[in-house]
Amino acid sequence: MNKIRVRFAPSPTGPLHIGGVRTALFNWLFARKYGGDFILRIEDTDSARFVPGAEDYIIESLKWCGIDFDEGPGLGGPHAPYRQSERKEIYFKFAEQLVNDGFAYYAFDKPEELDALRKQYEAEGKTFIYNHELRYKLRTSLALAPEESERLKKETNDWVVRFMIPANETVTINDMVRGEVSVNTSVLDDKVLWKKIDELPTYHLANIVDDRLMEITHVIRGEEWLPSLPLHVLLYRAFGWEAERPQFAHLSLLLRPDGKGKLSKRDGDRLGFPVFPLKWTSAEGELTRAYREDGYFPEAFVNILALLGWNPGIDQEIFTKDELTQLFDLDRVVKSGARFNPDKAKWFNQQYMKIRNNEELAQLFMPELVERGISASAEYVAKVCGLIKERATFVSDFWSLSSYFFVAPESYDEKAVKKFVDENTGEQMKALAEILQEVSPFTAELSEQAVHEWINVSQFKIGRVMNAFRLCIVGASMGPSMFEITATIGQEETLKRIDAAVEKIMIGDK
Repeated sequence: MNKIRVRFAPSPTGPLHIGGVRTALFNWLFARKYGGDFILRIEDTDSARFVPGAEDYIIESLKWCGIDFDEGPGLGGPHAPYRQSERKEIYFKFAEQLVNDGFAYYAFDKPEELDALRKQYEAEGKTFIYNHELRYKLRTSLALAPEESERLKKETNDWVVRFMIPANETVTINDMVRGEVSVNTSVLDDKVLWKKIDELPTYHLANIVDDRLMEITHVIRGEEWLPSLPLHVLLYRAFGWEAERPQFAHLSLLLRPDGKGKLSKRDGDRLGFPVFPLKWTSAEGELTRAYREDGYFPEAFVNILALLGWNPGIDQEIFTKDELTQLFDLDRVVKSGARFNPDKAKWFNQQYMKIRNNEELAQLFMPELVERGISASAEYVAKVCGLIKERATFVSDFWSLSSYFFVAPESYDEKAVKKFVDENTGEQMKALAEILQEVSPFTAELSEQAVHEWINVSQFKIGRVMNAFRLCIVGASMGPSMFEITATIGQEETLKRIDAAVEKIMIGDK
């Protein structure tokens, strides 16, 4: 068996949708599992839709996801260049070869002529298909005298090369995801392969030629390309490359959360979640939300995408990339559309938050603390992160979950005050402060032991005392273990906060 070689071949027409990232990921996993090569090829032959910066965005997105390529722009490789616009001189000879071998022809129709003919068909209730019935009736090299065709080729620059779709033939191919796929050529039109006006190929010709020249063994791409499969199979046959034709696998669509239709940017905007990996600013200045900027970890993002349309066959949901690589195979890719669940995406990030190294989280949290004018050691911040990370979904949640570790409360939750403060609370908190003042060393374990013994001996209600205690230290009914909090902020700060709370909310109450 030849070495497996797959490619991800996006067009730089804007930001990369998460569906495209998933396609890249599945190609990458397949290549890595079987020791193959993963190639990045930029298909930028559609000059009208080219968007500056889109290629850099694609590469940066893959880099953020940890999807490295073995050959591609900026990296090179044995089949360079990897931008189709830099390979433009390659394609015409292949288009000309198809004409010479009787599989393609020159078409000199002008756009306005075809528009008029299309409208005529519509008026007569017919479907316009540029196919075997029309190619001999229109201005093509099949209908014109050879001399006239040569003259038009030399004197005009709006002619094209069209592929000659055979009439009424059933094209059958085995798709690695969908099984046997059969299409009758009567529904296909003679696709344009090459355009004189910009001397560039269309997607179909460039795609097939480059896959052949780059020795691609498997084409793993989105379901939207399934209608192009018969044409591509016919092109391989016309070139005499059937023996080298890659195997095809068409991935299911990513669907909206309600399962109704393909997931789009508008769905993300409407429902409040990102559909792009990185932020993107359009030419009009519109900024799109993105997973990186929303605070998702790249590992979580990759894990989310891997399970959209692929079933690992086990109950496990959290996977390292090594585990994904070992388990991945195309026979477990499902045919049906994969419904995107934004709440599940957040859940994945929570799981990765829990297992994230505290020191790494501290580095992510520190810039916000600096911005707020708070000075704290990396060791202290890491300890705080370890205490609150299980309650967080994103690093952006950290301040609201942990502000009391850095600054004493200036106000106290009114509902908690009404619920847990009565005429006895002030004296109880003063007594609690005296107990805590004697604890040495001031650890969570010794503090908890001393306080619980005091509560038992005093026959106080533990819930009421501890909630009032939390109110003093935190200012609200939230946070991890009280004794972990007090051990972290220290004995002196703990006592100061109790005194302040007694002074502000507990003297003279009820």
